[in-house]
Amino acid sequence: MVKLFRRFRKDRGEEDGADDAQEVQEVREEYQRSVANTKRGQLGALRRIFSRSRVDEDFWEELEETLILGDIGGSTSARWVEELRESAAGKDAAAIRSLLRDRMVSGLEQPSANGSLWGGHNGESAQPTPHVVLVVGVNGAGKTTSIAKLAHAYQEAGKSVVLAAADTFRAAAIEQLQTWGERINAPVIAHRQGSDPGAVAYDALEAGISRGADVVLIDTAGRLQTQRNLMAELGKVRRVVETRHPGAPHEVLLVIDATSGQNALSQARQFSQATGVTAVCLAKLDGTSKGGIVFAIAEELGIPVQFAGTGERLGDIAPFDAEAFVDALLSDD
Repeated sequence: MVKLFRRFRKDRGEEDGADDAQEVQEVREEYQRSVANTKRGQLGALRRIFSRSRVDEDFWEELEETLILGDIGGSTSARWVEELRESAAGKDAAAIRSLLRDRMVSGLEQPSANGSLWGGHNGESAQPTPHVVLVVGVNGAGKTTSIAKLAHAYQEAGKSVVLAAADTFRAAAIEQLQTWGERINAPVIAHRQGSDPGAVAYDALEAGISRGADVVLIDTAGRLQTQRNLMAELGKVRRVVETRHPGAPHEVLLVIDATSGQNALSQARQFSQATGVTAVCLAKLDGTSKGGIVFAIAEELGIPVQFAGTGERLGDIAPFDAEAFVDALLSDD
């Protein structure tokens, strides 16, 4: 498994030793596997477009259409093509491909981290323990599984983790998290189904503080972004966390199902308004042809994608690497 948090420490200028080159290679190999379906989808047509011998109006129209159909979004796609037209005068298709690659990478790297654990401005060491991560998302996005993967990654980094089963509405949600907790040997704080999720979050923080835990990961009920009463409840959970543990939550992680395409943009917008999302985990990246949505989220909402689910195994979560993602997407392999 990729050493998940070494990448974020490195971003803050910390030295990591001789394993960096091997880790970078592992990340790139993971992305090559994970974007295979996306390359077979609409964005796979980019390779054919850039093999053209002439750069004419048909070239630009097909490029924009391909980007839109690849779930990058209408406004983002139009802006990219306009920028490329201005900077690519007299250049051939191969040169334009290189310009597009750089534009894709810069778009993904542009959002600034608003949290304080994963490349944020305060740094992990500046925050009191336990570090608190509030995890949100719609039903079926892979939220609970992503929490287990993230908890396991923290454990691999030598951190102790407490899980909070604050999804008290979905049938069997508590049992699902408890099953994961048993599998990774992490305590799960839970109440009965239908109980107050804010009370669960409060008790989990109490447990984390009393046990000297490094991290508290709070699962919340999956909900549609259109369910305003439930979205408002998320805000209540956040306020409970803030009251019990000043400065928390240190991150609000939105788990998005990569297969949801453009609907993910609406999800990100609404959840950000309700809870102040600081980062995105793109789940099921390996199973979708719609991976292009990450560009729209980064460019239109300014929310950084920090993690990607790259498979079904417990260790299949990777730090989101913009260059590795784009290079895998545009490669000829």
